[in-house]
Amino acid sequence: MKKKDAGCRRTKGRPLPGEPDAAYWDEILEPDPCGEIRIRSEMLARMGLDPSAGIVLRRTQEGLLLRSAAQPLTKVYLEPTTDCNLRCRTCMRSSWSEPGGSMDLGLVRKVLEDLVRLPRMPELSFWGFGEPLLHPDILEMIRLAKQAGAPTELVTNGLLLNRSAADRLLALGLDKLVVSIDGVSPESHGQTRTGADLETVKKNVTYLNAARLFAGLERPEIGIEFVLMRRNLSDLPNLPELARSLGASFVIVTNVLPYTEDLKDEILYGMSAAEWPRSARRFGDSPEVRLPRLDIREGTREAVTGFLVNAGSFGAHSAAPADLEAWCPFVWEGKTAIAWNGDVAPCVALLHSYTSFVLGRQKSIRRWAVGNVGREDLIEIWNKPEYREFRRRLASFDFAPCIHCDCEMAEANEEDCFGSPFPTCGDCLWARGVILCP
Repeated sequence: MKKKDAGCRRTKGRPLPGEPDAAYWDEILEPDPCGEIRIRSEMLARMGLDPSAGIVLRRTQEGLLLRSAAQPLTKVYLEPTTDCNLRCRTCMRSSWSEPGGSMDLGLVRKVLEDLVRLPRMPELSFWGFGEPLLHPDILEMIRLAKQAGAPTELVTNGLLLNRSAADRLLALGLDKLVVSIDGVSPESHGQTRTGADLETVKKNVTYLNAARLFAGLERPEIGIEFVLMRRNLSDLPNLPELARSLGASFVIVTNVLPYTEDLKDEILYGMSAAEWPRSARRFGDSPEVRLPRLDIREGTREAVTGFLVNAGSFGAHSAAPADLEAWCPFVWEGKTAIAWNGDVAPCVALLHSYTSFVLGRQKSIRRWAVGNVGREDLIEIWNKPEYREFRRRLASFDFAPCIHCDCEMAEANEEDCFGSPFPTCGDCLWARGVILCP
């Protein structure tokens, strides 16, 4: 009997609650006459894989994982300014000594000119260690990004999001608005964010959401980012209701990374937090929630359980490859970061030099500028040999497990006992799922 030609049959996979059916499907691969399994080009294209760049095949606890060996650039974090109208205890600005400043509008134009040559325009996140709405040209930056075809995100503390700014953002077509809120009451919010006024933030976001609904717009999608620590743990169960009242479709709960010694005792994570971050998909009018690694024990169990119950979300799933102890979300998801002065870093953690405390141990982080978009092409920076090699190292995460020890090499990100060159990432809390970013 003649063997049939190699091919594939497509079947529907079972989507998670709240996911569109089209996002999930199965491919049944059948052998060719020689008994070999081949993945056809149209299937690779549907999965977003470029065979000319190579494909990484990884065996995981959940099955086989396919990903491109040359991850395309999908998101760019732009830091409009390091100026801020608040003095947050949890901010990196409290532990660095480098000069700050604001991004020149011409630099944004240059970035967009570089990015439009890509097959797909990356998302631009106007974010950073400062308040983006303080930049006098922030709305023009967003307009230029939208004009270039980029999905746009704005991360803000919400104080300057007045009616005029909200109306402009709606008119510009902002895609996503992330508001930083660290307490459900004015008192708890103000304890962390010195100078903050939660009632003003709520009023501003409520107006934007109402104006969006009145205009019949689906965008911007509204989200809340909440920095969790011991002092605001009791606020966690009431966070879903606050999110619903503001029209938020997602909530990102992240742990605090202490930049000063007085915050060391505020952390709610430790080595017992072995599970990967969990993400619960949106159900009904409840926001999608993302949780970091946490120690679930007496003192935290009640608050975390109350949060999940009140969030009303189902279909929890792991956000990371199940067999990896650590993974870099910036590399795996094709992200890069640009500081206010044009310096390009692989991630937000390497955007500046600062001191932090990792599980109580002081650690000095030296920034790594791979290039500068004011003097170089962003795509050429992305494809620099040293940047590509760094991403390759991070894809396998072959770093010393500095998170497990306190030897002197763990005091900085210069080198580790595996002989890894600068920068080393063995105890990066972003890679450990402890710290989450939008």
